[in-house]
Amino acid sequence: MTKIELEKILFLDIETVPLEYKYENLNETTRELWDKKWQNSKDIAASQQYAKAGIYAEFAKVVCIGLGYYNQKKFRVTTIASSNEVEILNRFADLLKQHFNGDSNLLCAHNGKEFDFPFLCRRFLINNLPLPKLLQIQGKKPWEVKHLDTMDLWKFGDVKNFSSLNLLAHVFGIPSPKDDMDGSMVGKTFYEENNLPKIEKYCKKDVITLVRVYNRFAGLGNLNDDDIIFA
Repeated sequence: MTKIELEKILFLDIETVPLEYKYENLNETTRELWDKKWQNSKDIAASQQYAKAGIYAEFAKVVCIGLGYYNQKKFRVTTIASSNEVEILNRFADLLKQHFNGDSNLLCAHNGKEFDFPFLCRRFLINNLPLPKLLQIQGKKPWEVKHLDTMDLWKFGDVKNFSSLNLLAHVFGIPSPKDDMDGSMVGKTFYEENNLPKIEKYCKKDVITLVRVYNRFAGLGNLNDDDIIFA
C-alpha cells in the first residue's frame, strides 16, 4: 500500500445509541417513519427491528468518539463523550480544525466508509452544524477523499466481503478488544446503566485494535503497550 505518514492519520471509532431507547417511546411521526422503513420486511416486525436503531443516523446519535494518533513515536488515545451530541460534534470539529486540517491529513476507521464517516456527516447536518474539512466529500473523486478504511483494505477488491475488526484482530494474532462488552451492549450501557466511562473504555480499546490492524496493512511493527498513552 502507498506509504503514508503515520502522524497525519487520525484513527477513530464511534459509539452510537438510539435517540429513544425503546420503540414504544417513539413519538407518532417517528414511529410511522420507522415502520415505513421496514414495511417490506415480512419476517421481522418493525418493533423488533428497532433493536438496530442505533446504526441509523436518522434515529440515533453519537455518544462517544474514540480517537488515536501518533505523536513523537507514541500512540495517544482519547475520547470525546457526552450525552449531549452537539457538544461531541463541536469538540470533534475543533480538534480536526486545529490539528488535522491539512491537505495530507486522513481519517481512518474500520468499516468507516459505510458507517462511521457517513454517520458523522449526517449527524452534523441534522444538528445544523458545518461539516469539518475532512468530512466534506460531496463531489470529490474517490482518490480525493482522505478516508482510510481497514475493512476496505482487507477486501482487496472483493465487493461482497465483510470482516469485523474483531475477526481481523483474531486472524492477525492481535488481542481482541471485545472483552467485557460489544457494540450491541452500548445502548443498554448508556440508558440503563448510565455508564458512559465504560463505553469510553470500550471505544479506546477499539481504536487501539484499529491502529494495530492498520499497521499490519502498512507493514509496520507491532504497537507495544508501552508506546500507548491514554489522555
